[in-house]
Amino acid sequence: MRSVRLAARSCGRLSRPPLETWQHGGVTAATHTPPLPSAAESADAVLLGLDPEQREVATTLRGPVCVLAGAGTGKTRAITHRIAYGVRAGVLQPASVLAVTFTNRAAGEMRGRLRTLGAGGVQARTFHSAALRQLQYFWPRAVGGDLPRLLERKVQLVAEAAARCRVRLDRSELRDVTGEIEWSKVTQTVPADYPAAVRKAGREAPRDPAEIAQIYSHYEQLKRDRGMIDFEDVLLLTVGILQDRHDIAETIRAQYQHFVVDEYQDVSPLQQRLLELWLGDRDSLCVVGDASQTIYSFTGATPDHLLDFRTRYPSATVVKLVRDYRSTPQVVHLANGLLAQAHGRAADHRLELVSQRESGPDPAYTEYPDEPAEAEGVARRIRDLIAAGVPAGEIAVLYRINAQSEVYEQALADADVPYQLRGAERFFERTEVRAAIANLRGAARFGANDPGLDDLVDLADQVRAVLSGHGWTTEPPAGSGAVRDQWESLAALVRLGEDFGRAHRGATLADLIVELDERAAAQHAPTVQGVTLASLHAAKGLEWDAVFLVGLTDGMLPITYAKTEEQVEEERRLLYVGVTRARLHLALSWALSRSPGGRPSRRPSRFLTGLRPRSGGAGGRAAGPDGTERTARRRERRGPVRCRVCGKTLTDAGEIKLMRCEECPSDMDEGLYERLRDWRGARAKQIGQPAYCVFTDKTLMAIAEAAPTAAGELAMISGVGGRKVDRFGADVLAICAGQEPEDGSGGDA
Repeated sequence: MRSVRLAARSCGRLSRPPLETWQHGGVTAATHTPPLPSAAESADAVLLGLDPEQREVATTLRGPVCVLAGAGTGKTRAITHRIAYGVRAGVLQPASVLAVTFTNRAAGEMRGRLRTLGAGGVQARTFHSAALRQLQYFWPRAVGGDLPRLLERKVQLVAEAAARCRVRLDRSELRDVTGEIEWSKVTQTVPADYPAAVRKAGREAPRDPAEIAQIYSHYEQLKRDRGMIDFEDVLLLTVGILQDRHDIAETIRAQYQHFVVDEYQDVSPLQQRLLELWLGDRDSLCVVGDASQTIYSFTGATPDHLLDFRTRYPSATVVKLVRDYRSTPQVVHLANGLLAQAHGRAADHRLELVSQRESGPDPAYTEYPDEPAEAEGVARRIRDLIAAGVPAGEIAVLYRINAQSEVYEQALADADVPYQLRGAERFFERTEVRAAIANLRGAARFGANDPGLDDLVDLADQVRAVLSGHGWTTEPPAGSGAVRDQWESLAALVRLGEDFGRAHRGATLADLIVELDERAAAQHAPTVQGVTLASLHAAKGLEWDAVFLVGLTDGMLPITYAKTEEQVEEERRLLYVGVTRARLHLALSWALSRSPGGRPSRRPSRFLTGLRPRSGGAGGRAAGPDGTERTARRRERRGPVRCRVCGKTLTDAGEIKLMRCEECPSDMDEGLYERLRDWRGARAKQIGQPAYCVFTDKTLMAIAEAAPTAAGELAMISGVGGRKVDRFGADVLAICAGQEPEDGSGGDA
C-alpha cells in the first residue's frame, strides 16, 4: 500500500468527476439489443427452452459452480438465465450480483439479455470497468486527493521511455515491448525482476531482457512524473487498496455477494487476485470457460485457474456444455479433429462437441499458387455467396496477423464487395464518426430551425437527411481506401438510426444521441454491413454464416516464432477458434508463394495434417484455385526430412537447415552469399557481437539458396525466426533483391 501512497503524491487531476456511487451510474448498456423472448413472468418460465445441461447451470445457485462450455454451446444463455432465475426465485438480489466478462461488447450484450429477462439491476462489467469504478470512488478515502489521469494508450510513452534509454525501437519492436510491459504488470512482475521472470516463464523476449527492464522502469517513472495510470495500474491499485484497507474490502463484499465470471480461461494472475479479494472467504462463485479457447497467453492469461477450480473448491458443481447450436456437423467434426491432435494440459480437458444443427456443406480446402491469387479466389467465392443470398455482414475472412489484410481489402474492393476491418481504429474515435455525431447532436438541438427536417417525421429519414450533407450517399463510392472507409462509417450510423427507430416507436434525434453516447462510452460500435476482415484473435466471441480461414501455411499458423510445444499448441487453439466461428460455410486456404512467379516453397499448416483430403485422413473437399473441387496436392513434407536433390534421409542439423546433403550440388547464388557475408561482418561489428550471432554460415547459405523475396519466406528458413526477421529482415531482403541496405551497413529493420 506504501507504493499506492507514493504514486498518489505525484498524481494529477481526475479525468472526470467522481461518481456518486461506485456500484451504479456511469456507463450503461445500449438500449437497442437483438430481439429476445419477453421477460419471464415467473422463475420457472426463465428455464423454458434450456437444454438439460443449461438448466442444471441455471438452477444450481448455491456454492461454487464451474461451467466447462465448448464453442457455440450457449454459455451466455445459460449464465444469464441462471442469474435471472436466481433473481426471480428470490435467491439473488439484483444489486448483489456482479457478472464479469472480458470485453465491453460482451458486457453490453449480457446487460441487454438480463434486462429482457427481468434482471436489469444486475451489474455486468469487464474487470477493468468494475475496478475503475471502485477505484474512482474509494481513492479519496484510501489515499487522498484525486485519482491520477488514465492513460488510454501506452505506445507513445513507451517510445519516450525507450528514447531516454537511448534505445531505438521500430514500430514492430515498440508494439512488442509494450506487450512485454503489459505482461509484466498482469503477472505482477516489477522491472527489476523482469529478466528472471522471462527466463522462468520460458518466454522469448523481443529484445535483451535487461534492456526491456530498463525501458519498463523509465515508463513507470514517466507515468508517476505526469500523474497518470494505465489500465493495468487500475487493477494493481484496486488490489493494493483492498489488501491494505479491510474496511473498504468489506464494503465491497457487503454490496456484491454473488459473482459470475465469463471466459475464465483468459483470467490473468492479477485478475484472479482481484476476484479473490472481492470474494473474501465466500464461495458464491460461478465461472465459465473452455481451456481449448485459451489464446491470450502472451498477455498473461492462463487456463490454470479454470483447470484448478475443482482443486480450490472440492465441493464445486461442474457442468459440461457440449451441445453445439452454432455449427453444422461438418464444421464440428473438423473442430473436434483439430483438438484430437492436441497435446498438453488444456488438451487433456478438451470437450467433444456434438452439433445440434442439420447437415451442411463440407469444409472446402483450396491451394493457390500465390497470395494475390488466394485473395482473388476468396473474393470470387464471397461474391458467389452474396449472390446466393448470404448477407455480406454474415461473412468473415480471418487471418493470423493484421498485415495479411491488405491484399484482401484490395481483392474485395476490386470485386465490388463491401467490407469492414475489425480491430482497427475504434469506431467512435474515427474523425468522420465524431463529426457525424456532432452534426446529429446539433440537429437534435436546433432541428426546429432546419427547413430540411420540417417534413421528416421518421427518425431514420431525419438521420439520412442530416448525414447526406456530410458524405453519406445511398450508394457506396467505388473502390477502396479512405473515402470508402468513411462512407462505411456513416452508413453504419444510418443503419443504427433505422434499427433504433424500429425498436423505439416515436423516438427522436435526441433519444438517438443518448443511445450513441452510451454506445461510445461502452465502445459498443454498430454493425457495418460488409464482409468482416479480422485477425483470429479479434474474432474471438463472434460468429458468421460463412468463414474463410486464409494464409494457413507453416510459418504463419503456427507462426514462425512459436518455438515451444506450449506455444505451438496455442497456435492450434487459435485455428480451433477460427473454425468454430463458422455456422454453415467454412473454407480453408493457403498459398505456395507470396508473389506471382515466386518459388512455391510454402507448405500447408501442419495442423491440417490428417484432416484435409489426401493428408492422412478425411476432413472435407479440396478445391483448385478456380474454386472447383479437386484432389488436394501432396506438396507437404511428411515423416523424415529428405535431401531435396538425392532424396536421402537427413540427420545432420546443418544439412537439415540446407534441405540437402553437404555433398549434393547447390543452386546457391555465390555472389549473393558473399554479399550477405560482407553485410553480416559489418552488422556484427556495428552491434558489437560475433558474426554468428547475426546469422551462422549455414543459415546464410540457406538464405542464399532460397533467395527469399518476403519476410514470411525469410522467416521460414531454419535459423532465422521472427525476432531476426524483425531486426535484420529489411537488410537481408534488400540484399537478396540486389539492392543496398538502407543505411549501407545494415541497420535494424
